[in-house]
Amino acid sequence: MSVYVDDMRAPFGRMIMCHMVADTEDELHEMADTIGVARRWYQGDHYDIALSKRALAVKAGAIEFTGRELGRWLMERRKRERR
Repeated sequence: MSVYVDDMRAPFGRMIMCHMVADTEDELHEMADTIGVARRWYQGDHYDIALSKRALAVKAGAIEFTGRELGRWLMERRKRERR
């Protein structure tokens, strides 16, 4: 099982944000705790995280994705969930 971060660069105030997702919700929350992201940033199936937190997530083992790869991964996960 794994945690993933994409290469999105979306401005939010003075921060630049990206997405963090995981194979399981437990893994996602565990990584958020590890890198110091508050649970209030949880978006139901992902976290929006600042690039500084992205760097920490990669250091902690997160796999880097492009936005296109993330889109394919999300479509596959939704297919599995419907089964």
